[in-house]
Amino acid sequence: MQWERHSSTWPNAETSQFITCRPHRWHVQQAGSGPTVVLIHGAGASTHSWAQILPRLAQTHHVIAVDLPGQGFTKLGAAARCGLETMSRDIMALLSHLGAQPKALIGHSAGAAIAVTLAAQMIPQPRVISINGAFRTFEGLAGVLFPAVAKMLSVTPGAGRLFSHFSGSRARVSSLITSTGSTVPDQSLSCYQALVSDPDHVNATLAMMAQWSLSSIDQSLKDLSEPALFLVGSNDKTVRPTVSEEAANRVKFAEFLPLPNRGHLVHEEDPEAILARVLEFLDDA
Repeated sequence: MQWERHSSTWPNAETSQFITCRPHRWHVQQAGSGPTVVLIHGAGASTHSWAQILPRLAQTHHVIAVDLPGQGFTKLGAAARCGLETMSRDIMALLSHLGAQPKALIGHSAGAAIAVTLAAQMIPQPRVISINGAFRTFEGLAGVLFPAVAKMLSVTPGAGRLFSHFSGSRARVSSLITSTGSTVPDQSLSCYQALVSDPDHVNATLAMMAQWSLSSIDQSLKDLSEPALFLVGSNDKTVRPTVSEEAANRVKFAEFLPLPNRGHLVHEEDPEAILARVLEFLDDA
């Protein structure tokens, strides 16, 4: 995506900066001072997902939000580095480049799997807060077909442009968001429309889906020695709430907390509820 085209309307644009840390040119948003907290969005999203969370969390913490490789405004430097393990290593290199030693990692959906993978490898180990964590692949036939289709599309010339052309309308994006079980603010919906309308962002999301493997996630969950918080929207239509509950059972010190009548994008539809529980968890540390 072109920053010059969207900077005037992008949430928290005043905190944005671009950092080259091989192999990618990262879009990073930083704000606040105090203990460092890192925000990691889910597949197909961007830093806009934390529009309401970042500034309020920055009142008491140093907050770092990143766009995943190729998504949002981060320029993908290596097409083969969109999987769970490679992205985790590249984010760790970025945090080292920034001189950051996180006290907590907050991840949404696939970003929660990245947060767990990162935390399990870091010394000292940060706490993890998972929001509707995607710790399991699709079940049954979908588990076979979806990754296969993503792999096919990720190497098909023009696939991202074709998807953007047919799926980038306001009505289609709104329908996609509604299907997650959430209702988000208009600003967030506009950001998703901009993302879905961008072929480079779509191509990177397809590459992430094609390269995604959760073969090591159970071990990473077991390797967490610091307390972890698993927040779930009980109305999540994208990832079953029981996925987070099962993941919490694999962590030595974990709390599983459902939020009634909230969907997959709970941190966007009800940031106050998320902030209250996040701050309580961080203060307890």
